[in-house]
Amino acid sequence: MKLFDALLGRTTLKKPKIEALFALSTAYISLEALGFKPGGVSGICFKPVESSRFSELESNLRELLQLSASETGTTCQFRTDEYNYNWVILSDEDFEDIITTTHLISETVIEHDFEERLLCSIFAFGDVYLIYSYKEGTFYPFAPLADRKRDSNLEFRLRSAMEGELPIEKELEKWHPLWGIPF
Repeated sequence: MKLFDALLGRTTLKKPKIEALFALSTAYISLEALGFKPGGVSGICFKPVESSRFSELESNLRELLQLSASETGTTCQFRTDEYNYNWVILSDEDFEDIITTTHLISETVIEHDFEERLLCSIFAFGDVYLIYSYKEGTFYPFAPLADRKRDSNLEFRLRSAMEGELPIEKELEKWHPLWGIPF
């Protein structure tokens, strides 16, 4: 079937990989040892689409997160960034709860058949971020500086430190900077 798809110019999108998010449950301890304390905040970014099904998804997410908050204490906010992408921003001092809630949101988006809309999750560690690409199922560090520059040396050091603990994106051209993170 892939041969016919290639001949006809059809492409199939990769299914998002969400299980690798749980690798962060142990890796964040190593990051703390390196001086990068979890910031108590993360964000899930996805592309919106105008449809009643997508509006239903957003409504279901709000209900689910309200229930989840009563169990975990994780608070959430829904935001739209300057590029018109939707974000669910999570805040919690317990980093494990942030990871679990991020997985729950991702799973819910997939269950509603909007998996191609999931872009990334971002986890703050002070002024440094770990970005999880759903399409690739990998993490990469992002260390923004002023004037839309990045601290590449720090990113490479973090990559080296985390390679044994997280699935790290090997292709550097896929380390997309995300400017204007809304948290």
